[in-house]
Amino acid sequence: MLQTPYYLIDKAALLRNMEIIDRLRAGSGAKALLALKCFATWSVFDLMREHMDGTTSSSLYELHLGREKFGGETHAYSVAWADHEIDEAVGYADKIIFNSFGQLDRFAGRAEGIARGLRLNPRFSTSGFDLADPARPFSRLGEWDAAKIAQVLDRISGVMIHYNCENADFALFDRQLGRIEAEFGAILEKLDWVSLGGGIHFTGAGYPVDDLAARLKAFSEKFGVQVYLEPGEAAITNSTTLEVTVLDVLENEKQLAIVDSSIEAHMLDLLIYRESAKLPQQGDHAYQICGKSCLAGDIFGDARFPAPLKVGDRISVQDAAGYTMVKKNWFNGVKMPAIAIRELDGTVRPVRDFGYDDYKSSLS
Repeated sequence: MLQTPYYLIDKAALLRNMEIIDRLRAGSGAKALLALKCFATWSVFDLMREHMDGTTSSSLYELHLGREKFGGETHAYSVAWADHEIDEAVGYADKIIFNSFGQLDRFAGRAEGIARGLRLNPRFSTSGFDLADPARPFSRLGEWDAAKIAQVLDRISGVMIHYNCENADFALFDRQLGRIEAEFGAILEKLDWVSLGGGIHFTGAGYPVDDLAARLKAFSEKFGVQVYLEPGEAAITNSTTLEVTVLDVLENEKQLAIVDSSIEAHMLDLLIYRESAKLPQQGDHAYQICGKSCLAGDIFGDARFPAPLKVGDRISVQDAAGYTMVKKNWFNGVKMPAIAIRELDGTVRPVRDFGYDDYKSSLS
């Protein structure tokens, strides 16, 4: 048995998501690019590249990783490229997407050899969090003025429109895409490709995948464009657990169990968005599951178990792939979780461990 903490990626669960992506690609003609900002654990790219068309990135390092480890189409996006990055970025990318007119003006000439695009901000989104809302007031994420975008169409061949966030409501997606068609149709019909970004929860239970495929196909045919999707969470949802061990049990008006992990260091989005981890909820014995860092609010959430917890018991935190391994950090010097893969034949293979030398080398 592996020493906790570790992320355990289940290839069979991952494959279920990939098969839905296959179905969506076949029915819509859309291409699917893995959003590396969400998940970049390249040890499972061998499976994913058989079902996805490439990667999309948010930085030079993600772009480099996508080209080196995934292959296929490699889309390069950054909120702002630096002078010293742009030539290297162009060297890795098939398409480069600029965030603003200023970036396009500055770097279009240096990106002449590849397809160039612009981020279009429709000024609405499905995000329920202001922190993650690209349409929040004074947003820096993309350009919105259709008349001004029309003036740069001679320098771009496509646009990226990222406005969904964990959107499981197909009817809402349909309405909002219709609004984009109405407001920006004169631009879209002059393009070769349109990326509709990520955040569409089409691998969730009960999602009408065939309806989405038909809608994307109709959009593609109406404007004569190649549609791209950029699934992050949708590609890896429910594929991974964070395996932890109980280190101590105490009581302070409720039962508390401290484990050998930390949301601050290993599942940061739980802290950022004030959400609870997906924990066991079966049984009469209730506990608050707590992280081992010194942060008072380092709490995974409430759980229930069939029997009282004791030191040494193991707990599986569900749905732990997205925005975890890409955000893990060395807060408090807490040991980073290792990474392991459950292969399709059921065997578990450790692929990476992190030790003191990794902690030391991350500093100076």
